[in-house]
Amino acid sequence: MACVASRPLLALALLLAVCGSDAGGCFTAIFSFGDSLADTGNAIRLGGLGGPTGSPPYGRTFFERPTGRFSDGRLIIDFIAQGLGLPLVQPFLGGGSIEEFRQGVNFAVAGATALDLSFFRSKGIQPSWTDRSLHVQIGLFKQLLPSICAGRDPKDVLNSSLILMGEIGGNDYNHPFFQGSKVEEIRPFVPSVIASIKSAINDLIEIGAKTLLVPGNFPIGCVPVYLDIHKSENVEDYESETGCIKWLNELSQYHNRLLQDELDQLRKLHPQVNIIYANYYDAMISFFRAPHIFGFKAPLHACCGSPGPYSVNRNAPCGHRNAKVCSDPSGSVSWDGIHLTEAAYGAIASSILEGPHASPSLTKVCSGTRQDAVYDF
Repeated sequence: MACVASRPLLALALLLAVCGSDAGGCFTAIFSFGDSLADTGNAIRLGGLGGPTGSPPYGRTFFERPTGRFSDGRLIIDFIAQGLGLPLVQPFLGGGSIEEFRQGVNFAVAGATALDLSFFRSKGIQPSWTDRSLHVQIGLFKQLLPSICAGRDPKDVLNSSLILMGEIGGNDYNHPFFQGSKVEEIRPFVPSVIASIKSAINDLIEIGAKTLLVPGNFPIGCVPVYLDIHKSENVEDYESETGCIKWLNELSQYHNRLLQDELDQLRKLHPQVNIIYANYYDAMISFFRAPHIFGFKAPLHACCGSPGPYSVNRNAPCGHRNAKVCSDPSGSVSWDGIHLTEAAYGAIASSILEGPHASPSLTKVCSGTRQDAVYDF
């Protein structure tokens, strides 16, 4: 069983070794925006926003210490950087030097939304989360860009850079849900969320961005925290194939449809720009349809949490003194009930680097006419 559980990461290690050498020089930098799914250490430097990520057991798998990442190890952005032969992307607030920032900066902050806080106040929702929304992050990047460029034309710098646009937008639904809003109240937010993401992409293209990776939303109906909050005796509320909550996944699918429609429009407006949709939904839903392929034993349960139907208890979350940690995080999809394990992030990253959940895959963007190798994951 240990060999099965480790198969995705062993395959990914092979992919990183091969792609890291072949793709070296394809991109000179990664500039990242988003929320806790991409945050490599910004929130922890903004006070309480980092929650328990500055303490064990966070970071135990790869870094062997807490880093401010909301996982036991690496995130998708980390695997992508390694796969492209670049150093791990420095958090903007991490004290990196300008020289380090020339190879990448991460502006993602846990809890960040695509929409500004004024939107939520206008809907009667009082924000209790960070004000570093997507457009605030873009603004900080624009302020930093002249220093990174050091006299060069920003377009020359951005022409050879990869922009990772999130994931962003999930918290625009998470925060209201956790404050008690109903799906009927939240669903009308989706077009505004997508418009905000589209606006940010346009801003970046205008200053020279040439390759943007834009992830969709995860299937939130498969997230243990949501499964616990919305437990139902009605079997019709669940997908028979996965055990995930049907109506929550439908919200994610709606978000992703609108996002892809807008990306299609942007491609027509900017045919010289690579706008790549990262299909996080399909990449993750495959874990629940065929968990054995990935070595996941209890895909709907958190690895780090407290006793309960989905191993989560909001009164004793991961990092709480009463929380427990599973013996093998690589056998779990969810790390702490809302964020994923390194094993899950690694499997998703491999499907973005090499396919099939990004079209074109990042290695194909890098390789040009080179015939890419095919790996069995």
